[in-house]
Amino acid sequence: MAKNPEIQDHNTLFQSEKYKKQAENKLLFEAPCSIQEVEETEDYLKTEEYKDINFSRAAATINPAKACQPLGAVLAGLSFEGTLPFVHGSQGCVAYFRSHFARHFKEPVPAVSSSMTEDGAVFGGMRNLIEGLQNSSALYKPKMIAVSTTCMAEVIGDDLSAFIENARIEGAIDKEFPVPFTNTPSFVGSHIHGYDSMMRSILSYLSEKKGDIENKVPTDKINIIPGFDTYTGNFAELKRILELMNVDYTILGDHSGNLDSPANGEYNYYYGGTKLEDVAQAPNANGTILLQKYSTKKVEKYIKTSWHQKTISSWMPIGIKNTDTLLENIKQLSGRDIPAVLKEERGRIVDALTDSHAYLHGKRVALAGDPDLLLGLISFCLEVGIEPIHIVCTNGDKKFKKEAEELLLKSPYGIDGKVHIGKDLWHMRSLLLTEPVDFAIGSTHMKYCAKDAKIPLVRIGFPIFDRHHMHRYPIIGYQGTLNVLTLIVNTILQQLDDEAPDHSYDTVR
Repeated sequence: MAKNPEIQDHNTLFQSEKYKKQAENKLLFEAPCSIQEVEETEDYLKTEEYKDINFSRAAATINPAKACQPLGAVLAGLSFEGTLPFVHGSQGCVAYFRSHFARHFKEPVPAVSSSMTEDGAVFGGMRNLIEGLQNSSALYKPKMIAVSTTCMAEVIGDDLSAFIENARIEGAIDKEFPVPFTNTPSFVGSHIHGYDSMMRSILSYLSEKKGDIENKVPTDKINIIPGFDTYTGNFAELKRILELMNVDYTILGDHSGNLDSPANGEYNYYYGGTKLEDVAQAPNANGTILLQKYSTKKVEKYIKTSWHQKTISSWMPIGIKNTDTLLENIKQLSGRDIPAVLKEERGRIVDALTDSHAYLHGKRVALAGDPDLLLGLISFCLEVGIEPIHIVCTNGDKKFKKEAEELLLKSPYGIDGKVHIGKDLWHMRSLLLTEPVDFAIGSTHMKYCAKDAKIPLVRIGFPIFDRHHMHRYPIIGYQGTLNVLTLIVNTILQQLDDEAPDHSYDTVR
């Protein structure tokens, strides 16, 4: 069917005379600042004086590079077989979580709400929760419901344990039906903390109530916990590596099926996910590797103290060195050798890094994102001679800051880097305008300060709303390293072309 020429994209629609005239008429009622005042303000925002004022603010957050706790809890719930995330709070909150994931993954996201309103805020939300559990179980027939909370339920102090027990007493849900739960107040922490809390709750619930951690029967399996990872391609890459090494494994928390499901004419609420019986048997494994130490702190502590199991935690395995470490950790726990095919793959990626080195060496970059992602990206940058200058981690803590600074000091390319924890992307804007860099790496939310600084943005992280399918490509492992390299170097080359005068608009780069 031919495109209707009268239907325009908003980029061109609002350039028509009709809308230009409409904008001019609006100015009569808005009493706007003069063009001179706007330009003077823009210039002032680029000064060191304003940067100092910006960094001194304590009562406001502007465009933080993080989301809230229950969003992370929803992702953890989507990671298990037949599990329905249930958020005890208002409908608006859950609509935000679902739309946030749907815009990133371009997939429908099953999650329900107890739909608390003003009555619940005054009298408590027990009836909402009980009726919600009953309806969800009857309508959607999940194998498990994972309950988290929002601000409203937390402020009034709703007791999830008592409410869920009352639901069982009333017969709203079966007495043996699994309902792990966790408290995830949105006004503290971030999405990685909510993910951690829900993951710990699910692992403890299933291993203690459905398994037997007191009488373990050891197996040759190893457990892998990916953490808050919004790249479905990472799960496929991780499984490929484990299968090439002939390792018997369980991925504890695999949401890749739910968030990269097929279009085959039928819709299913639940795709893939870690099998519940595999979680019950997970304490019997040789050990557990956690790929995101900062988004699984509670999980690691629980596994050590309750499963009495060896744990190895690191940050995201991005880059050659970090992938080498991952393979050595898998080898250590499984006893399996690293196969020749992965060694050859490593050599090809090293060759690719060498091919692109001339265009990346000495480039200055600003980065924003979650702690584990940033540590992986910093390590990658140092490997290829990129200089990380500004690192903003809104949800980073002092331990992350120290670890990031130690990593930077291990390389001559990192000595000018500065790590800012608890800061947001408006802080980043001041940094970019007062101490320029060549490009930035971050989520879609970073595009505005990158545009103001007139530098390209390499979109890596969460969320990515304005580009398609990037989550399908791995960024971990050797193949993921190649993808990160390709994305960065081609962004740099595109900028070269965009800025090149005619005599330097080259065919070969």
